[in-house]
Amino acid sequence: MNIELTTTPSAIDAKTISEGIVNYNHAMIPTLEPEDNEVKFSVFARDESAMVVGGLRAVCYWNTLHIELLWVSESARGAHVGSLLVNKAERFALSKDFKRALLFTTSWQAKPFYEKLGYQLEATIPDYPEGHTSYLLTKVLLE
Repeated sequence: MNIELTTTPSAIDAKTISEGIVNYNHAMIPTLEPEDNEVKFSVFARDESAMVVGGLRAVCYWNTLHIELLWVSESARGAHVGSLLVNKAERFALSKDFKRALLFTTSWQAKPFYEKLGYQLEATIPDYPEGHTSYLLTKVLLE
């Protein structure tokens, strides 16, 4: 057995391990939605001159909206832009029949913001990154 570490895997090798875990997951949970049902999307906030002043990147799979990142420019903060972006993402997820949301945030970012939007703390990861704390939050999406 040869164990190899690479920072540049071939497309074929990367596909082999991705398909391997997908097939295993479906063998364990036959009702798991197909990988093709994964939906990647972004939501943008633009100012009057069409400049991006905020945005959200997300992916939906396993009946869950996964918010990967949310950013609002200094100039747009305090104007509920973040709430509007999250709400738009949640409405989109619901329209695709995804019933919950999940995200990570850190101690210097937006935990209180997400809690105001109804997200519940599920896990705390101390010293990640070093000297800080990360949080896993979830929310049941209601129509």
